[in-house]
Amino acid sequence: MSEHDHVHDEGEHHDLPVAARVRRLEERLIAAGLASDEEIDAYLGKLYASASPVNGARMAARAWIDPGYLELLLSDGNAAAAELGFRDLSYQLRVVANTPETHNVIVCTLCSCYPVSLLGPSPGWYKSFAYRSRTVREPRSVLAEFGVALPDDARISVWDSTSEARYMVLPIRPAGTSGMTAEELAGLVTLNGLIGTALV
Repeated sequence: MSEHDHVHDEGEHHDLPVAARVRRLEERLIAAGLASDEEIDAYLGKLYASASPVNGARMAARAWIDPGYLELLLSDGNAAAAELGFRDLSYQLRVVANTPETHNVIVCTLCSCYPVSLLGPSPGWYKSFAYRSRTVREPRSVLAEFGVALPDDARISVWDSTSEARYMVLPIRPAGTSGMTAEELAGLVTLNGLIGTALV
């Protein structure tokens, strides 16, 4: 199953590398007097200083041990992020939970929209054309290449991120972890697990 939230803008130059498209946007902001190079650099510096997959891992671990937080996380990702100190997200965060019957994976088919503040800088493969195009068409094959072997009857849901709505996967809590603390559990969660390209 695939859910596409992207709105295609024919005016965008999707054949350009992501970095070139980002620079064009920055130049437009500067030309319009909405921001300076220095302000953009300061914002990005602040964002990347605290951006880490540890943030998403903390949210996942909390959801595994706190049913109230789990409910909040799945119903209002922004509120759940704010509860752990990750405020002012510039997008709507949607968290999708893996189950024994359904495996979730996130992608951005047009560019590389991704919850950077919660997962850290996106991996190079996430931005690649091969991942962006093949994950929608043949998710089971792509996941197998990442080493994710799913039962034949498992449903795979592909979630297409946009600039307005971005996704994070809540992995299944590993068996045999009932005595572990939230900190210990967070240490088990990987970036790929939060994207859906790995099992935890």
